[in-house]
Amino acid sequence: MSRLVHIYSFILQLLMCTFHFSWEIIFLVLQYRDKNKKTSERASPLQHLSQFFIVSSKASSCILDSCSRCCSHDALTSRQQCCFSQLELKSILLKKFNFDHFEILRAIGKGSFGKVCIVQKSDTKKMYAMKYMNKQKCVERNEVRNVFKELQIMQGLEHPFLVNLWYSFQDEEDMFMVVDLLLGGDLRYHLQQNVRFQEDTVKLFICELAMALDYLQSQRIIHRDMKPDNILLDEHGHVHITDFNIAAMLPTEMQVTTMAGTKPYMAPEMFNSRREAGYSFAVDWWSLGVTAYELLRGRRPYHIRSSTSSKEIAHMFETALVTYPSAWSQEMVSLLKKLLEPNPDQRFSHLSDVQNFPYMSDVNWDAVLQKRLTPGFIPNKGRLNCDPTFELEEMILESKPLHKKKKRLAKKEKELRKRDSAQKCLLQEHLESVQKEFIIFNREKVKRDFNKRKANLASEQTKDSQEEDGQNNHL
Repeated sequence: MSRLVHIYSFILQLLMCTFHFSWEIIFLVLQYRDKNKKTSERASPLQHLSQFFIVSSKASSCILDSCSRCCSHDALTSRQQCCFSQLELKSILLKKFNFDHFEILRAIGKGSFGKVCIVQKSDTKKMYAMKYMNKQKCVERNEVRNVFKELQIMQGLEHPFLVNLWYSFQDEEDMFMVVDLLLGGDLRYHLQQNVRFQEDTVKLFICELAMALDYLQSQRIIHRDMKPDNILLDEHGHVHITDFNIAAMLPTEMQVTTMAGTKPYMAPEMFNSRREAGYSFAVDWWSLGVTAYELLRGRRPYHIRSSTSSKEIAHMFETALVTYPSAWSQEMVSLLKKLLEPNPDQRFSHLSDVQNFPYMSDVNWDAVLQKRLTPGFIPNKGRLNCDPTFELEEMILESKPLHKKKKRLAKKEKELRKRDSAQKCLLQEHLESVQKEFIIFNREKVKRDFNKRKANLASEQTKDSQEEDGQNNHL
C-alpha cells in the first residue's frame, strides 16, 4: 500500500476521533484524495497533510505538530505508516487536554459509577464539577458500556435545565467527565434536611423540569431515572437534571422493553407482565409526578422500596389509591393526578399538556426558560449543600485518592516498563480497549469553532450582498 494511501487513512481516522470536525470535512479529505491521486508518491506525508489542511483551513495546530514529529519522509517505513491506531491518534489529542489542566478543590459526592469533586480550570479559573470513574472497577462491574453511552448522549445535549457536559478525557486509571458546577445540592439532600417545599416552589420546579423533559423528548432520549437524587439546584434555586448513565436513545416510532430505573419512581407500564409492549417517553413524566408529590409531602405516593418485587408493585398500582392532603390546592392535586395517571396514553407526557393546563395559565414560559422567575426556595449560600463526609472519605479512606494521582501514575509507569508484555491478562486487554474506545470531548472548542464558522459565514454573506449592491449601482 502506498504512503499516500496510508496518510489519507491517517487523516480520516484522526478526524473521526475529533468531535469538533463535521462530516463535511471528512468528505473534503476524500475529495482532495481523489483529486490528487496522480500526485507523486515521492512527496512526504507531511507535505500532503499540510497542503490539505491549508486548503480546508480547519486543522488544529496539535495535529500538524504531531505529524511533523512522526511523519518524516526518510524515517517512515511501510510498517510505521499503517500503524496509526485510533489509540495513538486519540493520545495525540489527549496531550492537548488532560487532568493537569484542572486544580482539585474538594470532593462533593459519589454514586454507583464514580465520585465527584469540585475543580478549577487552570487557565480560565472557571469552576466545574468533575466526575471520575475508575476504569478497573467499571470493567469488573461491566459498567463501561453505560459510561460510554452516557458520554455519547451528553455530548449532543445542551439546555438550561440540564447538567451539561463540558469536557471528557482519560488517563491510565480513570475516565473523567467535567460538567456544570451546581452548588445548591440535590433535592434528596434537602429532603434529608427536612426541607418541605412550598407549592409555588414545586410548581416552578414542575415547569422547569417539564421544559427539560420536552427537550430530551425532542432529542429522542428517555432519562429513566428522574428522582430527587438526580435533580440538582444551582445557587439561585433552579433545577437541573443530571445522571444519564441509564438513559435510552429511542429510534423513531420504537419503544423500549428493558427494565431500568429506581423502582419507587418507575412507571406502571415498566412492570407490565407483557414486557414486549414496551414503554416510551411517558415514563419520565410519571417520575416527575412522583418527585413533585414527594417534594410537597416528604414521602412518595406509593409505598414502594427497592426490595419490593415487580409482581407486588404491579398489584399495588392496580389496587392502591393515592391520597392527597386537603391543604394542597385543587389545581395542584389535579395536575399531579394527570402526571400520576397509570395509563400512559392518558397521562400528561408533553410540555403542551402542562402549558395548556388551567393551573399554569399564569406562567410566563419565556421567563421560565430564561430563569427570570425567582424560586421560592434558595439554597444556603453560606455552606456547601452536600454531605461533608465525602471529603474525609476521599482524603482518608479512599485507597487511590485523586490528589495523589500524579505520583501514583509516575510510579505505575515505571513498573509497567519493567513488566514483560507476556504478563498481560484479560483485565489488561479490557483496560486497553477502554483506553482505545473512550470518547474525548471539548465543548469549549466545539463552541469556539462553531462561532468562528458562523462569523465567517456571516462575513461571506455580507461580502456577497455588498458585491451584489455594487453591481446594481453600476447598472
